[in-house]
Amino acid sequence: MTAPAPTGLFGALREQLTDAAAAFADSPDALAGILAGMVDDVDRALRERLEIFPVCHHSPASALAMARRLRTRPPKVIYLELCEDLRPLLDELRNCRLPVAVQAFATELDGFPAEWSPLSVIAPITEASAEYQAIAYALDTPGVELVLVDRSTDHVFQWTPRHDEPAGEAPAATDEDAALHGDAVGVEIGDLRPRFAELEAYLLHHGKVRHWSEWWDQYVERPLADADHDTYRQVMVLIGSLFRRLRPSRSDRDDRDCDRERHMWTRMRQHLAATGTDPADCLYVCGAYHAASHVEQFGLDSTAPDFAISPRTGTRWRYGLIPSSHSAIEAQFGLAPGTVSIAAANWTAALGRTRLTPYRLAGQAGGKKGRRSRATASTAPPDTTTDRLTGFLAAPPALDELDEAELRGWCVDIVRLARRNGYLASTADAIAVFETSILLANLRNRARPTPYDFADAAVTCIEKDVVPGRRDVRRLCEILLGGDRIGQVGYDSLPPLARDVLDRLHPLGLDLERRTVQRALLDLSADPALAPCSDLLWMLRHLLPADAVRPIMGERRLGHRSTQESWDLALGRNQRALIELGYEGVTVEQVLEQRLRRAVRGPDATAAGALAAVEDAIRLLNSPRLVDELGARAVELLAAERTVDDAPEVLHRIRRLLAHHRTTAPTLPAWCQAFVTTGYAHYCTLLPTAFVDEETGVRQVGAMLGFLFGMESLALSLGCDRSQLELALAQSHPEAPAKLALLWAARHQLGLLPLARLRERCAELLANPLVVPAFPQYLSGFVHALDPVPGLAPFVVETMSAAFAGLPDPVLLPWLPTLITTLRAHGPELVPLLVREAERTFPATLPALDGWTPPWVAGPTASPAPAVQAGPVHALLTAHPEALDAVAALLGCDAPWRSPADGGTPPGGAASALLTAHPTSAHAVAALLSTT
Repeated sequence: MTAPAPTGLFGALREQLTDAAAAFADSPDALAGILAGMVDDVDRALRERLEIFPVCHHSPASALAMARRLRTRPPKVIYLELCEDLRPLLDELRNCRLPVAVQAFATELDGFPAEWSPLSVIAPITEASAEYQAIAYALDTPGVELVLVDRSTDHVFQWTPRHDEPAGEAPAATDEDAALHGDAVGVEIGDLRPRFAELEAYLLHHGKVRHWSEWWDQYVERPLADADHDTYRQVMVLIGSLFRRLRPSRSDRDDRDCDRERHMWTRMRQHLAATGTDPADCLYVCGAYHAASHVEQFGLDSTAPDFAISPRTGTRWRYGLIPSSHSAIEAQFGLAPGTVSIAAANWTAALGRTRLTPYRLAGQAGGKKGRRSRATASTAPPDTTTDRLTGFLAAPPALDELDEAELRGWCVDIVRLARRNGYLASTADAIAVFETSILLANLRNRARPTPYDFADAAVTCIEKDVVPGRRDVRRLCEILLGGDRIGQVGYDSLPPLARDVLDRLHPLGLDLERRTVQRALLDLSADPALAPCSDLLWMLRHLLPADAVRPIMGERRLGHRSTQESWDLALGRNQRALIELGYEGVTVEQVLEQRLRRAVRGPDATAAGALAAVEDAIRLLNSPRLVDELGARAVELLAAERTVDDAPEVLHRIRRLLAHHRTTAPTLPAWCQAFVTTGYAHYCTLLPTAFVDEETGVRQVGAMLGFLFGMESLALSLGCDRSQLELALAQSHPEAPAKLALLWAARHQLGLLPLARLRERCAELLANPLVVPAFPQYLSGFVHALDPVPGLAPFVVETMSAAFAGLPDPVLLPWLPTLITTLRAHGPELVPLLVREAERTFPATLPALDGWTPPWVAGPTASPAPAVQAGPVHALLTAHPEALDAVAALLGCDAPWRSPADGGTPPGGAASALLTAHPTSAHAVAALLSTT
């Protein structure tokens, strides 16, 4: 029986594939259905009245095919698979050096989870891409309209399931240039990669390659680089259909892709209906995966209703261009390192080989100049499509001849580059790389070594156990084959804030758009006109990443401005951060003010953070209105806090702010007074709980007492009652040794616990062998008490000295490490106070130490002190006894005068004895008289 004649354009191919499935497959019906379905997808796409141009992202073959198509049959309308709200940004590409990325950015969310903020979508554009060729042609050719038909950036997140985290879709990048995109969600035109892991692994294994980019370059890019238009379209649709049919079960991503296709066909139908354009004059540029779509809205002749597009949320989106790089694109979309750089090198080589003139936006910086199309779009001649797919699949792959000159140049250059980076490479290594490259190419069924073969050979022959520098051999190969090209957004395409920053820093005389780090020297005393530049740099230091604006010399703190400053500026390298800063406002001052307000109004705002915002407002903006607003908010936050975790920082900052206002203003601001009174009452209320709470550390309790005692005079003058503090201490019953010592110190400060009684308690602790191991904790509490009760420093020195003198070595030696670690962990900033007090107490020389009696030992029961030698003080008192007589009469002493030579009491009776015990004031008076 004779088989029926094949029907359709690809009838013969369909029959061949069906016969092959029956001959080789275990389940011929399933395989035949897949193969026949792929052919049907190609036939369906080619029969569509609106020409579909399938592409792959960052593909030189797609870019070459697009350039040929546009020059052969220039269309009047180009529909492009890109977010429709990004269209105004494309006109700014002519002011940039590629690669760059168009970006949509949002921080004020409405309709999305708050934890998703900020939202960012980027679409990178390189010169070696079909989308750039289409954009350049449409923007520079009169009468051509460019229409973006993909879903908006708002719908990118609307269609994201709530359990997903959009900000986490971009892989983490460790390299600085690879992190140019930040944590943005990437969208690309023509994502063409198997979604079936087993299929990709099978292709890589039988293709004898390491990663997908290499397989694509060998089996798709190179064969299609010189293919005609029909062959290119048919093969790309076939690949898209293959990946679409060989995929796992339906997922959320598949549903989103189908909705995108419905959205794009709906937008194209609406545009054609509104403009009346002939579909023959239009071109639909989309990924090959979408060219084989099965949605019901596919095709202009579909009778399915338009897709219902939901309205956008109230989220306020901001748009701009940010610099990109080859490594950033690779990191964003999970490509192998060097893929985009090799694609750019292949694009340049293909242009030289085919002598094809690509499209390039007029006035664009960087790269080779392309010829601008001056011919207006005309009606395309009828397209007579023939079956090119059968011949392409049946023909053996064309083997490129070995280009020894090209490979030899690569080998010599990689050895030279390796030596510059510390490798001990030689001519022998260059020969080894040459031979190994050819060997690897032959093993992978190709006569001409590709850049991937060359890179593998270089790593094999040159790479040693240790990388001598920052770059390994594979990274050097990427640099050699084109490098990591980094784009730049031109001045005219920058947001107003970024342009304002560059204009205001122009007096520095630096080219801040360069990517190098530049040193700026500011002598503000010699050139006061640079003061605005200094102010702006300190604000940028607060807003931008740490390496963008870095002070080398000079500081800006409360009440202090340096007269000379030195800065390392890398604004060109951090252009993305500067551009995103421009999304938040028009000037740096506006953005800084907004951020300070958000910092104190956020859900995690604290009183310490609000005080930090107040300090930043004083240092950077000098806005009394804003300072008062932030200070009032700090008072509200302090009153609402139920923990004292930030008490040390609160105490540190409010002390600094009070000192600043006392020296710069006649009276304290109202918010400062309110903060002190509110803090006094607040900490008195929380003090009993903090003493017994195990989660509250001794550092926090010490800071609370420091606030209460340090601000007590000011708080009492503002109307607070000291009885609040007395009641709080009376209600406090701590059990921890450190907190118990703090309570004793506080009671001593209030006069409720005399020093003698405190000394007795410490002696009892040291005499109790069960308490001795915990005595370092008591000392830690006393050390923390030095801040609220600084007069306790001599007693702490006395207690530590008594412990060291009285404890035996078996007890003291295990005790010392605990003491040191306790003081280091809980009171590092207070230990210097202790050391200074010890310095004043102990003798300065070793001989004096032998006869020295500690002051806490000298007393009524101690041995008599040595006779005081007569000196200028005693001569002064003897010559002028009236003052001492008056003091003696006031004290009720009537002892007679006696000379020091007589022994016993020095002259002046009781008054002289008083001066002998406390000679500091007399010595100061004597020194003052001797100088005059």
